[in-house]
Amino acid sequence: MTAGFDPRYVKRDFASIGTRPLRPDGIDKVTGRARYGADFNMAGQLVGRVLRSPHAHARIRSIDTSKAEQLAGVKAVITAADLPDLTDGDAAMYDILDNCMARGKALYDGHAVAAVAAVDARTAKQALKLIAVEYEILPHVTDVDEAMMASAPVINDGVFTDGVEPKPAKPSNVAKRSQFGHGDVDAGFGQAEVIVERSFRTEQTHQGYIEPHACVASVSADGMADLWVCTQGHFVYRQHCAQLLGLEASKLRVTSSEIGGGFGGKTHVWAEPVALALSRKAGRPVKLVMTRDEVFRASGPTSATSIDVRIGARRDGTITAAEATLRYSGGAYSGAWAELGAMTAFACYGLENVRTVGFDVLVNRPKCAAYRAPSAPMAAFAVESVVDELAGRIGMNAVDFRIRNAAREGTRSSYGPVYGPIGIGPTLEAVKMHPQMQAPLKKNQGRGMACGFWFNFGGQTCSDLNIGMDGSVSLAVGTVDVGGSRASLSLVAAEELGIDYSQVRAVVADTSSLGYNDMTDGSRGTFSSSMATISAARNAIRIMRERAAQMWDIPVDEVGWEMGHAVALGEKNGNLGRLSLKEIAAASGKTGGPIAGHSELVADGAGVSFATHICDVEVDPETGATRVLRYAVVQDAGKAVHPTYVEGQYQGGAAQGIGWALNEEYIYGRDGRLQNAGFLDYRIPVCSDLPMIDTQILEIPNPNHPYGVRGVGETSIVPPLAAIANAVSNAVGVRMTHIPMSPPRILAALEAERAG
Repeated sequence: MTAGFDPRYVKRDFASIGTRPLRPDGIDKVTGRARYGADFNMAGQLVGRVLRSPHAHARIRSIDTSKAEQLAGVKAVITAADLPDLTDGDAAMYDILDNCMARGKALYDGHAVAAVAAVDARTAKQALKLIAVEYEILPHVTDVDEAMMASAPVINDGVFTDGVEPKPAKPSNVAKRSQFGHGDVDAGFGQAEVIVERSFRTEQTHQGYIEPHACVASVSADGMADLWVCTQGHFVYRQHCAQLLGLEASKLRVTSSEIGGGFGGKTHVWAEPVALALSRKAGRPVKLVMTRDEVFRASGPTSATSIDVRIGARRDGTITAAEATLRYSGGAYSGAWAELGAMTAFACYGLENVRTVGFDVLVNRPKCAAYRAPSAPMAAFAVESVVDELAGRIGMNAVDFRIRNAAREGTRSSYGPVYGPIGIGPTLEAVKMHPQMQAPLKKNQGRGMACGFWFNFGGQTCSDLNIGMDGSVSLAVGTVDVGGSRASLSLVAAEELGIDYSQVRAVVADTSSLGYNDMTDGSRGTFSSSMATISAARNAIRIMRERAAQMWDIPVDEVGWEMGHAVALGEKNGNLGRLSLKEIAAASGKTGGPIAGHSELVADGAGVSFATHICDVEVDPETGATRVLRYAVVQDAGKAVHPTYVEGQYQGGAAQGIGWALNEEYIYGRDGRLQNAGFLDYRIPVCSDLPMIDTQILEIPNPNHPYGVRGVGETSIVPPLAAIANAVSNAVGVRMTHIPMSPPRILAALEAERAG
């Protein structure tokens, strides 16, 4: 933490924070000037293409690249041999390396096995066809429950279940077992008068970002390298790529492009080490852009899940015990997806007896990645569905039942920490009074609501604030702008300095221009970088007070700072008046040189986040088609720095949740191959699928941030699956337990109800 910087919340009136200025990147984006991953070009660049496995699980017997190498126009061909193992026993890094280029076995349909760089795309595609790969096809498994069976083919012989004592002697597809909770769950169920127990499934989904993964890599003969890339974290990409290629981190400069959507899917390296290896071998820059088919088959989707939930309560509405078993597929590599699901499952409630057990499971599918609040939406779907059903069994209103059991300040959370000031109760009270809750429903219509939680991240952050001699301010940050952080951070700088927002310009610096910053994920972007910006601005103010003191020839402790001006304090200095930031900056060459504020810190105390959503749907009983009629999001932002962006995050999460709940899923055939690797067959919502999404921002300050800010980008995707499932279940009179609730699944549930 920067010396002298106090991150604690202090109540204050704001001049800039909470306003809605125009977005600084708007003109560039609507006019086409903004440069995304595929918009960057270098002189003499080659076109990179990747050969991918057509099998779900196969041993690579041999790869013959000789014909491809002899093709005119081909400048480099690489296989795993060109990416030697430099991970020094780091299992996580080895998995990243193996995922970038298969080493010995192809573990999923789409796994990279070779790559080429050629003078044009046509030649590169032709070269891929000339690479001869001999495969030994192995048994595969793509279903999470089947992968846990003793009879399932073992995907990785080096995986022995972590979290189990004693450590298993045999490898399996269960990579990790995680457990959270407290109290006596068995005794709690003994006190229950009503118990509801159900099993749920969710299918694998993709983040659905419009811009595919793209990069331009250049490695020169002296070992210096540049990478231009679409990413959520260029410092992490530098770290990973440098380690995988044996480069010194200081010799690899990574520049982040504008990002056409990420949502957690651009937090891992996929093609970037391959592009760098091709450039190193070819001696020329290489541009590599994934096709949409490759994005679906070979970049990180969410987990598919199988979840059991059991909750018991007394008839007065008090939950006495809750437990869940969560099985998450992680693709072909170990992850912590079930651990996150187990952490978040019951976090909205104050429970005396609770237990969650999560199993991270390997399957022959692509390596999973985050999707906003990773793993929490699936857990919330299962838990909130049972909570809704339990309220109905007891005869309580669904909102009142949740209010009775909601966590509050001082509650020990289901995953361990004790909560400080939190917003779950206020969001529920706001939902209870929301006009949508009073709107009449017609035949075949249903209303549902659900709660959601995310714990948010902080992490390593560094910012530079430079004051020009004309009084303008340049703010350099290292957190990639994935949701409006440049506007928000400019507002923060303006607030601290006491100047107008228009005087500040925020830029995302490359890795050679600024100290290390963690990945932009976990809703940490505005939270962490605003803390660093506040600290940097206060450092700059300290310097400007010193300069003003020098200009006035008075002690610095007799100089204050108010509304963008140095102010002489005390009656004896009353005739000195005020010096504006612009006046101090203009004289900086004569008072000590450039004025800047710098900050590096670890932003702790991100502040947990809660939301409650309401959804009204209409279901056609003849076709099973569902139409979302009305949708409302109520969420605690701590403090909304730029309310328009906050509302956009709320609406974006709800929109993605609607698609996930009703239509989106990966469909694998018996051969283990993905059958719908494109937006024609993998259906994300379009405008006609969505209602106007109402938003209500609550502000329960985070005590660990000077302005009270909490991250908002993750939580908004947690409640939709459950809220929509509860609405559909109420509309059709059958509890829906399988996401997505596509028309065939709804019709099948109705048919089963009639038959049973």
